[in-house]
Amino acid sequence: MNLDLNSCSLGIELGSTRIKATLIGPDFKPVVSSSHVWSDSIVEGYWSYSLDDVWEGIQDCYASLKKEVGAKYGQSLRRFRAIGISAMMHGYLAFDANGALLTPFRTWRNTTADEAAKRLSELFNFNIPQRWSISHLYQDVLDGKPYVSSIRQMTTLSGYVHYRLTGEKVLGIGDASGMFPIDYESLDYDESMADLFKAETKIDVREIFPKVLVAGEKAGYLTKEGASLLDRDGELEEGILFSPPEGDAGTGMVATSSVRVNTGNVSAGTSIFSMVVLDHPLSKMYRQIDIVSTPDGKPVAMVHCNNCTSDMNAWVGLIREAVRLMGGDDDMNHLFESLYKKSLEGSADCDGLSVYNYISGEPVTGFNEDGVPVFLRPSGSRLTLASFIRAHLYSAFTSLAYGMRILDAEDVRITRLMAHGGLFRVKEVAQRYLSAALNAPVCTMTTAGEGGPYGMALLASYCADGAEVDLPSYLDNQAFSDVTVEETMATEEEKLGFKAYLDRFLKCAEVENAAIKSFTR
Repeated sequence: MNLDLNSCSLGIELGSTRIKATLIGPDFKPVVSSSHVWSDSIVEGYWSYSLDDVWEGIQDCYASLKKEVGAKYGQSLRRFRAIGISAMMHGYLAFDANGALLTPFRTWRNTTADEAAKRLSELFNFNIPQRWSISHLYQDVLDGKPYVSSIRQMTTLSGYVHYRLTGEKVLGIGDASGMFPIDYESLDYDESMADLFKAETKIDVREIFPKVLVAGEKAGYLTKEGASLLDRDGELEEGILFSPPEGDAGTGMVATSSVRVNTGNVSAGTSIFSMVVLDHPLSKMYRQIDIVSTPDGKPVAMVHCNNCTSDMNAWVGLIREAVRLMGGDDDMNHLFESLYKKSLEGSADCDGLSVYNYISGEPVTGFNEDGVPVFLRPSGSRLTLASFIRAHLYSAFTSLAYGMRILDAEDVRITRLMAHGGLFRVKEVAQRYLSAALNAPVCTMTTAGEGGPYGMALLASYCADGAEVDLPSYLDNQAFSDVTVEETMATEEEKLGFKAYLDRFLKCAEVENAAIKSFTR
C-alpha cells in the first residue's frame, strides 16, 4: 500500500494518562496512531510529571508510530508535511534565564492556588481558576517563594515541548487563554489586566509569557536538535512546518468541528469539560465558568471538572482482577464494552446508589482539596452490577451537569453538542447518560474516539494549507465533509433518573466533605 508521507500531517498530544500521536493523510483520515502510557505523581505537594518522563514518553510514542508506518506501508518515517503539539491545558512551567526549571511542573489537576484565584478574579472582575498558570504564579508570589524573581520564561506543557523542538517561544491562543485572559479584539493577552497584575506584583507577564498565535499562523520549523529529540534513530529530517501549539480543550473542539458560534463539545477522559462558543458575553462573572478561546480566537464558555473516569477505571481494574482470577476473558476493551452495555439494564436512578469520583479537588462543586472517592449504598437498596456501573458512569457527568445549569440560565444557545474521547467509544451508552445529564441531544462522529492528537493533526494540516478559508469552513467543508454524525437523545425516564441521581449527589455532598476532612487530618 502506497503512502505519500509528504502529504501527511502529525499531531502529538500529551494527555493525563497517555501521550498519543496520530498521522493523517491528505483526505484528513487517520493513517496510523500510537500511544505511550504514563501517570502523574505528587512532587513537593503538587501533581506533576518529570520533564525526563515527557521526553521518554514522546520518543516512545513516536517510535511506535514509526514502527506502525513501517509495518503497514513499508516506509521509513523521515519527513511529513506538518506537525503540531498539544497537551493538557493550563499548568505551570517556569524557567530562569538559562532555561533551568525553577520548580517542578504543575498540572491542571492541582487545587493549591485558591487564595490567588479568588484575589485575581476580584482584581480583574474576571474568573481566574486555580489551575490557570497565572494563579500558580500569583500564589507563589503571595507565599513569598524566592525563585519567583528569577523567572524569565513561563509557558504550558505544549509550549515547552514546541519550544524544544523549534526554538520558538509561542503558544496557540486556546492554550494561552488558560494562562491569562485574552482580549478578543487584539487576540493577545488583555493589556489592562496585565497592567493591573504588574502594578500588584511588579511582574510583566508580557515579558515572560509566550507570544500568542492563532490557528493557521506558522509557528516555526523542526530544528536539527528538535529532530533528534523526537526520533531516537536520528532519521527524522529537520525543517518540517509547525502549527501553533495548543491545549487539549482546543484540539477537542477541532476534532469535533465545534468551533462555530453556538456549537459546543464535551471532552471526557481523566477530566471532563464542556466548551460552548459564545454569541454574546455572559451577564456577569461566574466562578464555575471559564472564558477561554477557540484556536482561531473566539470566546468560549468552559465548564472544567477535574474528575471524570479515573475512579471508574480503578473499579473496572478491580473487576478485571476478579475475572482473571476465575480464568475469564480479561481484555480491557472487551471488559469496558461489556460493562457499559450491562449498565443499560440498571435502574434510571441507579437504585439509590451514589458515587463521588473525586480523586482530585473539584472547584465546580466547591471542593478545593484533593478528594476521597466514595461509594454510597443506602440500606434496602439493590446492589446490582448494572446499577453499580451506571452510577459510576453517571458520576463522570455529575459535576459537569451542575456547572452547565449556569449556561442554561444565561440563555446560551447550543445548536449542536458534540462528544468525544474514549468514554464514548461504546456506541450510545455514555452518550445517553450525557444527554440525560444535560437534557440535550448529544452527537458523535465516527472519529469520536480519536480525540486530541487527531484535532492537532487537523490544525497542522490547516496551517500547511495556508489557512485560505476560516477554520470552521475548513473543518465543515473539507475535513469532515463526509463524516457521519450520530445523534443520541435520552428518554424522559433517563432524564428524570439522572435528575434524581444529581439531587441525591448534592444532598449527600457532606459525606464527601467529611471523608476529605477525615483523611487529611
